[in-house]
Amino acid sequence: MLKIGLTGGIASGKSLVASTLKELGAVLIDADVIAREVVEPGTPGLARVVEAFGPGVLDVGGRLDRPALGAIVFKEPARREVLNGIIHPLVRERAAAMLSAAASGDVVVQDIPLLVETGQGSSFHLVLVVDAPDAVRVRRMVEYRGMTPDEAASRMAAQSTRAERLAAADVVLDNSGGVEEIRARVQELWEQRLLPFARNLAASRTAPGSGGPLIVPADPDWPAQAGRLIERLGKVSPEMLGVEHIGSTSVPGLDAKDVIDLQVAVSSLAVADRMAGELAGAGFPVKAGIVRDTPKPPDADPSAWQKRFHSNADPGRAANVHVRVQGSPGWRYALLLRDWLRANPEAAALYAAEKHRLAALHAGDGGTLGYAEAKEPWFTEVAWPEMESWARQSGWQPKRGQ
Repeated sequence: MLKIGLTGGIASGKSLVASTLKELGAVLIDADVIAREVVEPGTPGLARVVEAFGPGVLDVGGRLDRPALGAIVFKEPARREVLNGIIHPLVRERAAAMLSAAASGDVVVQDIPLLVETGQGSSFHLVLVVDAPDAVRVRRMVEYRGMTPDEAASRMAAQSTRAERLAAADVVLDNSGGVEEIRARVQELWEQRLLPFARNLAASRTAPGSGGPLIVPADPDWPAQAGRLIERLGKVSPEMLGVEHIGSTSVPGLDAKDVIDLQVAVSSLAVADRMAGELAGAGFPVKAGIVRDTPKPPDADPSAWQKRFHSNADPGRAANVHVRVQGSPGWRYALLLRDWLRANPEAAALYAAEKHRLAALHAGDGGTLGYAEAKEPWFTEVAWPEMESWARQSGWQPKRGQ
C-alpha cells in the first residue's frame, strides 16, 4: 500500500484536502478523529488526562471539556507536552491497527496535524503539506472560527513553523486561493502521482523513465530531497550499514539529470538480496535488466564490482538506490568521485561540460543507457587518475557507515 502523511498548519485547509482525497478513493485515517475517540468517557485515555490536569477539564456530563483543556495547554508549553505524551501513543496505536487492515493496493492517507512536530515523516512514502501564508490563516481563523488575531497567533505558535513544515514536505499543496482551486490540485496529484505510485508499489515495479538524458541546472533542494529519502531508507533494515547521497546531484552546483542517486552499504550481496523485498515495500523495487556498475579499470575483476540496483516507484521523483558491499571497489569509487568533485570545482566544471556535450549527442535516445556508456571514457581516462592522485595527496579515506 502507498502510505501518505498529510499535514498542515491550523486553518491551512488540510481537512478539505483530506476529504477530497477520500472522495477520490483514499483510505483516510484522521488523527483528530482518533484523538477524540481515545478520550471518550470510560476510556483509559480520558482517565489519564483527568489524572494529569484535574477534574476541571471535564464538563457537567463527564466528557472532556476541550476549550478548558485548550486554555491550559496553549498557554503552557510544558503542559502541552504532558498532554501530547498521553494522546499521541494512543493515536498511533489505533492508527497502526487501521493501517494493518488496509489492502495492498490502497492509498492510505494519515491526516496528522502534528506530523512534523512528532517527527513521523520518515514513516511514509510521501509527506503532503497543505500550505497557506500565515496572514491568510489568521484571517480564516478570525472570520470562520471567531478567534481574535491574538488567539489565532497563539494557536499557530503552538505548532511548527511554516518553514519547518515546508522542509518536511515531498509535496506542497498551495491553498492560498479558493476551494475549487485546491480541489483541482488534489485531483491532479491523485491522477498523475499518487494512484500510479500505488499501482507501481502493488506490482513491485519501478516508475517508467522519461526518455533520453536531460541535463538541468543544479537544484539547491536536491540534498534536502535526498535527505528525506535517506531517512526513509534508514528504517528499511537493521542490516544496512549506511545510506549516502552520491552521484551528480550530491555535488553542489553541478548540473545533472534530475535523478537522486543513493548508495546503501551492506556486508554482503546475500544481505542485499535478502532486503530486496523490504526495499520494494519502501518504494524502491529492483530495476529489471540493469546489471552494469560504475566504470572500472579494464583489468578489474567483474565479480568485485557487483551491486544490486533499485529505482523509485514514485513517478514524481526519479531516484536510484545502488546497494553495494561496504569496502568493495564500486562502493569506494562512488564516494571518492563525489568527494573529489566536491573538493575540486574545476573538475566539476569539466564534468558538467562533458555531460552537456554527451546529452546533446544522445538527446534523441529512448533512454539514458547510451549516454551513460558514452561517459565511461571520461571516467576511466580523465577522472580516475586525477581523483586517485587527489586521494593520495589529501589522505582521503572512505568512512565506514557511508
